Amino acid sequence: MTTEFAPARATARTWAGLGVLALALLLISVDATVLDTAIPAISADLAPSTPQLLWIIDIYSFVLAGLLITMGTLGDRIGRRRLLLAGAAGFGLASALAAWAVNPEMLIAARVLQGVAGATLMPATLGLIRGMFADPRERTLAISVWGAMAGSGAAVGPLLGGWLLEHFWWGSVFLVNLPVMGLLIVLGPLLIPESKDPDPGRFDLVSAGLSMLALIPIVYAVKEIAAHGLAWGPLAAAAIGALAGARFLRRQARLADPLLDLALFGRPAFRAAALTNLLSVFALAGVLFFGSQYLQLVLDRTPLQAGLLLVPGTVGSIVGALVAAWLVRWWRPGQVLCGSMLMAAVGASLFWLLRAEPAAEVWPFVVGFGLIGVGAGVALTVSADLIVSSAPAERAGNAAAISETALEGGVALGVAVLGSVVMAEYRSGLDSVSADHVGAARESLGGAVELARALPESTATALLESARTAFVSGIHLAAAATTAILLLTTVLVHRATRDQGERTSATP
Repeated sequence: MTTEFAPARATARTWAGLGVLALALLLISVDATVLDTAIPAISADLAPSTPQLLWIIDIYSFVLAGLLITMGTLGDRIGRRRLLLAGAAGFGLASALAAWAVNPEMLIAARVLQGVAGATLMPATLGLIRGMFADPRERTLAISVWGAMAGSGAAVGPLLGGWLLEHFWWGSVFLVNLPVMGLLIVLGPLLIPESKDPDPGRFDLVSAGLSMLALIPIVYAVKEIAAHGLAWGPLAAAAIGALAGARFLRRQARLADPLLDLALFGRPAFRAAALTNLLSVFALAGVLFFGSQYLQLVLDRTPLQAGLLLVPGTVGSIVGALVAAWLVRWWRPGQVLCGSMLMAAVGASLFWLLRAEPAAEVWPFVVGFGLIGVGAGVALTVSADLIVSSAPAERAGNAAAISETALEGGVALGVAVLGSVVMAEYRSGLDSVSADHVGAARESLGGAVELARALPESTATALLESARTAFVSGIHLAAAATTAILLLTTVLVHRATRDQGERTSATP
């Protein structure tokens, strides 16, 4: 007779360790969007150009996404907790450097360092959860908490930034990282057990370099082409990234110990989960980029008021992540993912109702962002559970890195693509602005608002009306693109998962 043993249940210490990991992940996610609210203050203080402004915001996610696979595999080899603690120290130092940046170049460099440190933290958190929770039901609940932090962090960023900007200078949005990272360094060794691959094999530095060389040039090319149209520079960057990506994939297929386990992508449900992970955050990050500017610079809300108007989306993402563990008990994961994408698409479509007048109704933005938040929260949890649970425990860091790469790639692409679409349409709509003013106004909507304060009232009114109308026109175009992308993703996920009878680990 065969005796089956139930998986060990998590202890109070394990759940406390999850709380420490969740707090660290929340801060990392917050840093991807906390600058959205601070854009006007940074523009006024450091006077960055439009490309510099975009790099300040998205270089963090570019670098982080480019290093996630490398760091996830490195954590499997040297220990995920060890990598987590090293990353916490580096993230704190980089945050201090960013807080006291004196020019755009210094701030961009600090954001690069934050991205490097953040890449050590993110896959370690999800990989450690895979090892800490042996019981499938408890692991799904733990991943729900993880998803709530990952999804809500992007929305908490503008709210936290708005409150800090009401009381302090813009550098304070970085200093809040220091106490949390210090807490992680102190409590991590006490509450979080070490885990790693007992037989990791050789670490391939060539693959690590190729993974970065593949992602960053392609994302850069997408941003530049969307903002300025086709040009030889971005096309060359895209070609370099594509060639590096092809070489990377061929190398992984040949290696005995690959940096990226391509066998995981053999399952349609795994591919669908990774795609959903990427595009749900794509919509969330893109909306936050132009949404905070819309609330402050078009509707004349203060930074704190703008942050408060983002609260429904924040709550929605948290509720969606936590409810996801219950939803997959009654429906197949593919059905849940499709429903979450449809909800986010409806939310994005509501941005067609936004208007350029300061007295315009704010409810289309609040409701639309709320629906996107709920959809993204559900999608993040279900997709992460599918990705991590399908991998063996010793490869948890690698699987977590795939999930995190999709997440951070979505943040980077959301800001780069949708932000660039908005700005391209914004610039094309400034034709009615006089030649004396169009140069400064074209840099950003914040630049146009600052310029208007120094002009006579009649001239300032005409400039602001033209700039706000052009900016909202860009939002409409970005909303249409987001809605179409999310609907297409729904179709692809349905086709990939319709024949999959399997459920997530939480299913009875």
